[in-house]
Amino acid sequence: MRVLGIDPGLQALGWGVIDVDGPRLRHVANGICRGGTGDLADRLLALFDELSAIVARFVPDCAAVEATFVNKNGAATLKLGQARGVALLVPARAGLRVGEYAPNAVKKAVVGVGHADKRQVDHMVRMQLPGVEIAGPDAADALAVAICHAHHGATAARLAQAVAGSRP
Repeated sequence: MRVLGIDPGLQALGWGVIDVDGPRLRHVANGICRGGTGDLADRLLALFDELSAIVARFVPDCAAVEATFVNKNGAATLKLGQARGVALLVPARAGLRVGEYAPNAVKKAVVGVGHADKRQVDHMVRMQLPGVEIAGPDAADALAVAICHAHHGATAARLAQAVAGSRP
């Protein structure tokens, strides 16, 4: 299974692609989409175009997006939400199932602690994907989202198999 992880951002949208084969994870690619410097509509269009090209190039089987947390600045949260809309729209438009994960769930899946800092996330992503060259903190977060999805997907598959096996 090939998973595209996305860390939404208007200035820098992180992305990471991993292959999952049972418990084995393999890094495929990662990077950052830059929204540009134009007005909001132009920046969102740039993110849409860049992310669409990534989906076309790497052909993932599914995608996972980090959920947005609400902060004190309502305008900044709204703009981030619009970038998150692009992050959800592009894979959905390509026919992919899209998982959504809270930041604490991602950190817990990758680091083991829901309140880990960025350095800890980066370190554990590197441990789980040996030899990976990470394009930056946003790409590390996106790879962490993909890893989280891989772990949750495997658990969901085992649960479905167990439930199906217990039926008369």
